Amino acid sequence: MKKTTSYRRKKNTYRRRKNPYRKVYALGQHISLSAHKARRVIDQIRGCSYEQILMILELMPYRVCYPILKLIYSAAANASHNWDFQKTNLVISKAEVSKGTTVKKLKPRARGRGYPIKRTACHIRIVLQDTSWYEWYEYEKTIEYLL
Repeated sequence: MKKTTSYRRKKNTYRRRKNPYRKVYALGQHISLSAHKARRVIDQIRGCSYEQILMILELMPYRVCYPILKLIYSAAANASHNWDFQKTNLVISKAEVSKGTTVKKLKPRARGRGYPIKRTACHIRIVLQDTSWYEWYEYEKTIEYLL
C-alpha cells in the first residue's frame, strides 16, 4: 500500500518581500468632479511626503480635497498592509488626473426651451513610493567613501 503525501500549498514569499522599487497605487474612477479642478489640487501635493500631504489637504478649502484624501489613505493602507512599508517613508512619485465620462442632461426652461447641463467626472491615480531604501543606499555610499 502506498503512503499518500499531503500536498501543501506553497507560500508566496515574493509577495511579502520588500522591493525597493515597488510602487503602490490607488485608483479612483468616476469621481464626479471636473478634471481641471482636481488638477489644481494635485499639482500642489505632487512630490510631497505622506505626512505633508495630510496636513495640506485637511487645510485646503476645496471640495476635491476629500476624494483625494481618501485615495491617499487607501494607497498608504495598501503599502503598509501588502508590502510592509512604513507610512512615514512614503512619497508621491506620480499623481495623474484624467478626464472621465460626461453625462449630458437637458434642464427644462421657460417657453419650451431646454438648457444643457454637463456633469463631468474624472479618474485620479495616486502612486506612492518608499524612500527608506534610498536613504539606506546613500548611507552605504558615504560609508564606502569614508573607508
